[in-house]
Amino acid sequence: MSEIFKGSFTQQEPIPDEAIEAALTVLRTGRLHRYNTAAGEAGEVALLEQEFGAFTGAKYCLAVASGGYALGCALRAVGVGPGDPVLTNAFTLAPVPGSIASVGARPVFVGVTENLVIDLDDLQAKSAEAKVLLLSHMRGHLCDMDRLMAICDAAGITVIEDCAHTMGATWNGVPSGRHGAVGCYSTQTYKHINSGEGGFLVTDDEEIAARAVMLSGSYMLYERHLAAPGPEVFERVKYVTPNVSGRMDHLRAAILRPQLRALNSQADAWNARYSVVEDGLRGTPGLTLVERDPRGRFVGSSFQFLLLDWAAERVADVVARCAARGVELKWFGGAEPKGFTSRYDSWRYAESAPMPASDRILAGILDMRLPLTFSVDDCALIARIVRSEVSAVFQSA
Repeated sequence: MSEIFKGSFTQQEPIPDEAIEAALTVLRTGRLHRYNTAAGEAGEVALLEQEFGAFTGAKYCLAVASGGYALGCALRAVGVGPGDPVLTNAFTLAPVPGSIASVGARPVFVGVTENLVIDLDDLQAKSAEAKVLLLSHMRGHLCDMDRLMAICDAAGITVIEDCAHTMGATWNGVPSGRHGAVGCYSTQTYKHINSGEGGFLVTDDEEIAARAVMLSGSYMLYERHLAAPGPEVFERVKYVTPNVSGRMDHLRAAILRPQLRALNSQADAWNARYSVVEDGLRGTPGLTLVERDPRGRFVGSSFQFLLLDWAAERVADVVARCAARGVELKWFGGAEPKGFTSRYDSWRYAESAPMPASDRILAGILDMRLPLTFSVDDCALIARIVRSEVSAVFQSA
């Protein structure tokens, strides 16, 4: 009889008891707004910003309402405005081009390689087309950040990193989000620390940091921030920076602080599960694994593989056969967006030209989450099921 997986791909691990107690403490005060603090009290949000800044090695940190808000805030803070072109990945999730569109700017899509990272040759070719790159480390795949920054520095391109899937990851020992001018992170439920919604923006640039704080809705309460520049910097920006409110609240910050302290050990647990799936799929006929660059330390909270040059109906057959055995695969190559999967030609608010080399790769990407509610044995079972069904469809051709 065929093996069946009975776990849930959307069931996250519980919020830690320490975080629940911290949340209850905030709830008992009734002071949830980040600037509603008692005399002499820093507040959960300001403390979290200080701790996340230290975690990433950034001078300045701002906690916000979502990762998508962090991206839009960063774009505004570096000076992107209506009509401006912004380079970004063709392989990403909708909030990335959405944040560019939200400020009235225009996405310029850059291709993807078989390693699921931005195509640096295509970036080089398009480097004269824009002065800002919103770089998505999609699904935790880190490109050669040294080469990327060399290209962007030579062209005068400001880099904003979307680190929604790389919180806790590094490139050559440098935390993800710390190569460019700004790093943006998400704390949405399916990310590496979980507050339902939420995010961070980090930078070493004092003016970007001050503008971001003002944009987030600080009014003139910026001196209550522990991870922000001094008041003299705010004097230069406070009258010319609009309020686009998107603050984090104390309740979410209280939930996140204990999770941040545990993130490195959680990353090790994700990577152990990732390795089991990778080992189980290696050598599967017709299946291409995504090879990770050893210079990058990733956090394997999801898993991707490629069915390159497969007909669409055969890929769909693999998805259906795996689903029948309890394994939920998401396909980025479908003709229509489904759930969170979509591709650059799905975003019709953003003009795009065909990208045949990238289209070939996008057509074959399959994706699945690896929540920590899965055991190592669960991951081995998942790999056996995927290997069996891919092999069956491949051999039937």
